Amino acid sequence: MEILILKFINNQASEEDINAISDWLEEDVNNQKVFNNLIKTNYTVNYSMKSVNTDAAKKQFLQKIKQEKIKQKENVFSKSSIRSYFKYAAILIVFLSAFYMFKTKDVFTTKDTPLTVKEESITLQLENGNIQVINPVNTQIIKNIQGKTIGNQNKNKIVYTGNQNLDKLVYNMISVPNGKRFELILSDGTSIQLNSGTSLKFPVQFIKGENRQVYLDGEAYFAVTKDPKHPFLVSSNDMNVKVLGTKFNVTSYKKDAKTYTVLVEGKVAASDHLNNEEVILKPSERAYFEGKQLKLEPVDVRKYIAWVSGELMFIDDSFAVITNKLERKYNVQIINNYEELNSIVITATFKNENIDQVLKTFQTYKAFNYTINNRVITITKPKKM
Repeated sequence: MEILILKFINNQASEEDINAISDWLEEDVNNQKVFNNLIKTNYTVNYSMKSVNTDAAKKQFLQKIKQEKIKQKENVFSKSSIRSYFKYAAILIVFLSAFYMFKTKDVFTTKDTPLTVKEESITLQLENGNIQVINPVNTQIIKNIQGKTIGNQNKNKIVYTGNQNLDKLVYNMISVPNGKRFELILSDGTSIQLNSGTSLKFPVQFIKGENRQVYLDGEAYFAVTKDPKHPFLVSSNDMNVKVLGTKFNVTSYKKDAKTYTVLVEGKVAASDHLNNEEVILKPSERAYFEGKQLKLEPVDVRKYIAWVSGELMFIDDSFAVITNKLERKYNVQIINNYEELNSIVITATFKNENIDQVLKTFQTYKAFNYTINNRVITITKPKKM
């Protein structure tokens, strides 16, 4: 949820993101406290980054409210429209009241970013909000706003140097679109493999005495450098993961039904954002939420980390789960108009196959028709002979 709120603060939230934030705020009054704390935290972070734009965020919500008013006029008896109207109004009030508590006069500056980036591009957002396009075939030096070297890109990897004398945390954010993957080496040597459709906010350099904390939206495989004095924390939409040094995978896509962590080696603790409940994972275990309760189960870790080596591995997976992964892997949109497919389970592994070859394999499980038009795949029921 942190990533969604950060996107909202920076005026990058989609309608789906805003709905998710609103629903989350309505679930529990304690969530509003978490929301307020995040606003406070990002007040400190973004003050140095000069990237918070409250006017833009407010304008975004007022536009949503205006749209909902129009919907109400068109359909006076629509309960969902009325709920949506008050939903956007309520979250705007929570945001502005939280921000007012930590805002001082003229402390934030509005900065326009003229760069327009294609969705297919890997991007790196620097501490001042400027965005760089990362071409995975290039080699370049990554510099901060003062012109000092903070990292080096070697094709599909960026290595942060960690040789700066910083007394406060400064954040970058990398975003990897569907159809691509990327590797990031943090200043402490921790390796992070980022899967398709993933964003990660992370400190340019970790600070002595502070936890090593990153914020994930999507999926990533972590090989964490051991440092018992500085625990490594991964915050995702629903779950926090705390480690000292280990290898694990975190999956936290908004479109997927579950947020979960799979431990490959070492030891990690998973908890909810309020830290009311914590479970300790052993290797080959998965932690996930069932309702609001954290659960543990043994798993075959190969299924969850196959993507790191470029594979797609499905073991008794439903077709609905599989289509989400295919959309991210191949950067396509899949429209399934044949609901009976959702009842089948599939076990298969793919490495270098294209999307057409993958779909033809699935046709051996249950017959269906499909068309591909400009990255949109439409699946339909097979015609009777």
